[in-house]
Amino acid sequence: MRTCWVFDHPAHVRLLAPFLQAGQNDDVIIATQRKEVENLLKEGDGHLPRRQTHWVERPVGDHRRKKALGRWRSSHRFLRQCNQQGNPIERIISIGAPLELMAWRSPFLRRRLPSIVERWYISDTEVNHLAHRLARKAVTDVVLPTHWRSDLDGGFLEQLNGTRVHRLDGLHGHVHLRPSLRPTVVSDPPRVLVRRLVGGGIHDDDELIEIPDEVFDGLSTTLADEDAYSGDAWALDRELAAHDCVITQSVTLASEAALLGTPTLLISKAERGFLDRLESAGYPLFRWKSMCEGDEWKDLQAQFLTGIHLTEILEPEPWPNSRNDLTTLLGMELID
Repeated sequence: MRTCWVFDHPAHVRLLAPFLQAGQNDDVIIATQRKEVENLLKEGDGHLPRRQTHWVERPVGDHRRKKALGRWRSSHRFLRQCNQQGNPIERIISIGAPLELMAWRSPFLRRRLPSIVERWYISDTEVNHLAHRLARKAVTDVVLPTHWRSDLDGGFLEQLNGTRVHRLDGLHGHVHLRPSLRPTVVSDPPRVLVRRLVGGGIHDDDELIEIPDEVFDGLSTTLADEDAYSGDAWALDRELAAHDCVITQSVTLASEAALLGTPTLLISKAERGFLDRLESAGYPLFRWKSMCEGDEWKDLQAQFLTGIHLTEILEPEPWPNSRNDLTTLLGMELID
């Protein structure tokens, strides 16, 4: 089945990479123009096969409606050209990006591309209400985690009448990460990987909390800030496991670091079902949801710094078989 893979976020590139490798030689990619996505595709040898790629604008900031409409039209035009040049596109797979799912038809003429019979929407972010609302108009299949919080999703799950809903037991990180060995001795001073976000996304602006510089006192920092990380784009997960701890505003990076057993301090107002699952399953995730001040904040900092030295006593839940489960859902056979 010839497939169009949508890469809207760096974590989505990593998650879908093994599936793209197992796909067809004439599969295509629609990728969002953001630096970290561009770096992953540019440095993808050994991780991603080279495929025809169409770049689209990220609909954020000023004139986002105009940008979104332009992206819809651009994606539709690309998909139509693909159908004219070779085997027809039969499936679109997107993580949290609805515009390409909508692009199976023209935004004005409503002219459809009838070959695209499967339109898959994968999400673990309940609060992405606008994307959910747009996707609901076009999807045939939705993949949600078993820990999805419908109280946060704006009625999305409840309104999926007639859509095939598939449940995945595990986080997205369970699909593309591998449990890895952690350092047996904490460095002196402890090594911390730091990721701060630029902001400007559809839902994350209201979640951002500034990380004060004094948080890093006594720590040796490695910066992996959004759009400013200078290391190997494909080795970031190994860096998470190699450091003694992580401090971040990013819920995605926090979840990946905690899954790898690295004590992680997430400073964000964000609420997600996968964060609740990490906490309940015993992963080393420390969350702070307000301004970084007061006695409670100092107590949490102390707990986090103490936790850096106690990772050997962690007993998180067994690693679920999410990778194989998603492989089965998509009807594919991965190349290990």
